[in-house]
Parts: sequence; C-alpha cells; structure tokens
Amino acid sequence: MSGPAVLPDVETEGQQGTRRQPPYHVILLNDDDHSYEYVIVMLKELFGHPVEKGFQLARQVDTTGRAVVCTTSRERAELKQEQIHAYGPDPTIPRCQGSMSAVIEPAE
Repeated sequence: MSGPAVLPDVETEGQQGTRRQPPYHVILLNDDDHSYEYVIVMLKELFGHPVEKGFQLARQVDTTGRAVVCTTSRERAELKQEQIHAYGPDPTIPRCQGSMSAVIEPAE
C-alpha cells in the first residue's frame, strides 16, 4: 500500500514575483495666498528639501501653476498630500485662509 499522493509545488502567475506598485507624483498647485517663504519652509519640513530646492519649486509653482514636489508610492503620496492640506495658513499673508492644495497623479 502506498502513501498519499504528493503533488509538486506549482507556482501560479501571481506567485512568481512581487508586483511593484507604480509611482505617484505629489503635485503642489499654485495660488495667490501663500508666500515663497511659506512654500520653502513647508517643503523643507514635509519633504526634507533644502532651501535652494524649495525656492526652485516655489518659483515653478508660481510661474507654471504646479510643481512635482515628490514621487513615491501611492500610499505615501496620499499621506504627503494630506500633510500639505493640513499645513495651515501662511501667517505672513492676512487674507490667507488655509493651506495650499496638492493633487496626486500616476508618474507613468
């Protein structure tokens, strides 16, 4: 009498490797209620960008209306977008009512 039949391990297509999630851009949108200083400090605190990079991105947002401030996983991009939206108003501009806006978009 023989023992139970043992089937060989078969890899299915989903098991052959981990799928990488596509990257996402965090895109800062322009408005007239935030100063360059505000943008530079926010980018330094939230993304670790040096002052020079923050200035370049602030200028890009000001001149083109938007700037990619980070490219990362979707989950982290959503977190960074939320942090931008929660950062608060610019204290140097009295009419400023709240944070800047950002969107996320697939990088590919």
